Parts: sequence; structure tokens; C-alpha cells
Amino acid sequence: MPVPFEYKRASMAFEQFMLDARDISGLATTHQTYTMVQGVFQAFRRRLDTKQAIRFANVLPPVLRALFIADWDLDEPRRPFADRAAMTREVQALRPDHNLAPDSSIANVATALRRNIDQAELDRVLASLPAGARDFWNAD
Repeated sequence: MPVPFEYKRASMAFEQFMLDARDISGLATTHQTYTMVQGVFQAFRRRLDTKQAIRFANVLPPVLRALFIADWDLDEPRRPFADRAAMTREVQALRPDHNLAPDSSIANVATALRRNIDQAELDRVLASLPAGARDFWNAD
């Protein structure tokens, strides 16, 4: 079997996502963007059980999938979905001395993600996750 296309172009797909997320967020570099994306992924992941998180990760391109599960503390207590402002503060708390995530960071990452993956597949998976998951990834 040949190497699946998504793996052959994984670096290019990741770079395109990062550029989109950077530009949407108004950040200066993809380094700043990386911390924002990581914070958004961690905030979302904290609200899912392991099976739900893996189901979500499976719709992500390979590098984003790896970022989503990286450094996962499986013993961390699961959190409920909260209002957008509270979850944004959680995103901004990751490496706070180096985090420039704007208040719109969750919506910005959602917009970039939706530009770079199959939206119908994402929505199908989000519908199977706890209440609040779909709103979290709402780009509005």
C-alpha cells in the first residue's frame, strides 16, 4: 500500500493551517500561533473523555492530531464546557509570559481549522460529543 496522501503532505498542510490561524488572529509569527493553537486544543481536550478526544483527533490532519494529543495528562480532571470568555482565559494561561492569544483565539482557531479540514466530517463528530463541543468550534 502506498503512503496515504495526508501523510505525504502533512508538513505542507500544517504550515497552511498555521499561516491561516496566524493571519486570522493577527499574530506576527507562527511561533506565537503555535502557543495559541496548543492552548485551544488543550482547553477543548480537557472537556472530553479519552474516547471522545480520540474520535475528535481522528478528523484532524496528522500534525494537528499529534499536537492535540501531545503532553496529555490523562489524570487531569475533566472540565465542563464553560462560557467562551472563561475558556479563552484558559487558552491564554498556557505559557502566559509568551502567550499572545487574542480574546478571539478560540473562534480564530475554529475558522482556520474549518478552512483546512472536511467540515462535514468535523460537524458529524462534534454532534457525537458532549453538549458544548459544537459551540466551542463555532467560528462565529
